Amino acid sequence: MPGPLESLNVVEFAGLGPAPLAGQLLADLGARVTVIDKVSLPVDPNDVNRRGKRSIALNLKSDDGQAVARAMIAQSDILIEGFRPGVMERLGLGPDACPDTLIYGRMTGWGQTGPLAQVAGHDITYLATSGALSLMGSADMPPKPPLNLVADYGGGTMFLLYGVLAAIISRGVTGKGQVVDAAMIDGVPAMMGLIHGLIGQGEWSTRPGSNWLEGGAPFYRCYRCADGRDIAVGALEPQFYALLIKGLGLNAKDLPDQNDRSAWPAMSQRFADVFAQQGRAHWAQVFEGTDACVAPVLTLEEAAAHPHLTQRGTYLDVNGRRQAAPAPRFGGTPTCATPAPTAPGADADAVLGGLGFDADAIAGFRKSGALT
Repeated sequence: MPGPLESLNVVEFAGLGPAPLAGQLLADLGARVTVIDKVSLPVDPNDVNRRGKRSIALNLKSDDGQAVARAMIAQSDILIEGFRPGVMERLGLGPDACPDTLIYGRMTGWGQTGPLAQVAGHDITYLATSGALSLMGSADMPPKPPLNLVADYGGGTMFLLYGVLAAIISRGVTGKGQVVDAAMIDGVPAMMGLIHGLIGQGEWSTRPGSNWLEGGAPFYRCYRCADGRDIAVGALEPQFYALLIKGLGLNAKDLPDQNDRSAWPAMSQRFADVFAQQGRAHWAQVFEGTDACVAPVLTLEEAAAHPHLTQRGTYLDVNGRRQAAPAPRFGGTPTCATPAPTAPGADADAVLGGLGFDADAIAGFRKSGALT
């Protein structure tokens, strides 16, 4: 698959969540990503994170399995693993056992060090501990987790990618690889610069439900329409807020100042009453093409059919499975159609052949149980 990263070889140790997505996104941009799985399995056509990757299933507790893994690592630019600290070392495949040119990407929730490094967790755990989750609630309800997008994939996957690609640039200068310790508990706070700045300026209250971006402001929240569907409002700027007021049929002279926080609860109720008078389609038509920053809350099926997303090809259909197209877009090294996922272990012969092993050697690996 062509793309800006087609010069890179990546070996990924199979896991869950952020690390597989990182491998998928590298593959989307042209990197040659090979997954080391624990066992061969039938193909799962719904496992989007496997698209564009090859796979070999190895018994890493066998001498032959270790030899193959080391040969793969020796030919790779980047290694990605998402185990608890110490697991790769116990397998004999920790950073000290790898070439010094390798970029060793480690994806965890808590990081490689610290008192919680060996403790289990999930996206919601890291959001809670980072303090970010406390800002996502309301005055009378506990916080709602924003799927697993913020810690797992924002603070995790994206910072892992940021780290390994930065290390590739550094290697071009120094000739040396390095370990990239990507921890969700570090990534989430790193994304909160705006919020910390607003708190420092006295523009953000730590009391949930009383700020611009978490539902406290009447002009930045969702409303229920007459048909039970929802509409999203994001009219932060004064000129956009004026368009919101106009579309709702209200008179700005009869309303309090946009940023009069004492009036926000009453204004939220007033907006809610107006939106509840018509269905979602009505409001979508009223605000379509305006800068009011008002949009219908679409289902995934509706989003895939939206004219803007359709024109850009944002969603793809790969063998009947809807998924996102590679992002971002590149003018000089464009990516092509996304291949369907392959089965764990399905590419063993091709992987081994690429490493220089002949048919007899491959047969020997199967006989010894190195291939699983």
